[in-house]
Amino acid sequence: MPTIYYKTPVGIARITEEDGFISSISIRDEEYEITPPDTEVLKTAVAQLDEYFAGKRKVFDLPIRQAGSDFQQSVWEQLLKIEYGKTISYLQQSKLMNNPLGIRAIASANGRNNLWIVVPCHRVIGSNGSLTGYAGGLWRKKWLLEHEARVMGVGQTTLAF
Repeated sequence: MPTIYYKTPVGIARITEEDGFISSISIRDEEYEITPPDTEVLKTAVAQLDEYFAGKRKVFDLPIRQAGSDFQQSVWEQLLKIEYGKTISYLQQSKLMNNPLGIRAIASANGRNNLWIVVPCHRVIGSNGSLTGYAGGLWRKKWLLEHEARVMGVGQTTLAF
């Protein structure tokens, strides 16, 4: 599985390709040696992430596949429907999935998403508008949401921790 490390404004991204699909993107706190992409899929992933961070890409068009149960896959599919620059609550997500009592299971599946930014789990917030539950740290979630708000011309958002 080819894996590269790519510098982003929120840390070093570890990007893994498996069988022609991007299988994981996560941001690390540790320093890693930056490695150039050596496959077309990894080159495309880096190019699209560059465009995202430059405010020029709102939708990713990558071959993605991550391991997970059918339920997790359905949760991640729902995440892909959240528009750039928008947020929904975990409760709203559970209602959209016709599973209002499954809020904890849905939140847990969000937390198991291995395709950060591309599958936008950072766009799911608490019902009261608070930032909750982001494996990359709440400061990164806040940065990503504020970045998207700036690109959309909304200006600063008021996000609570």
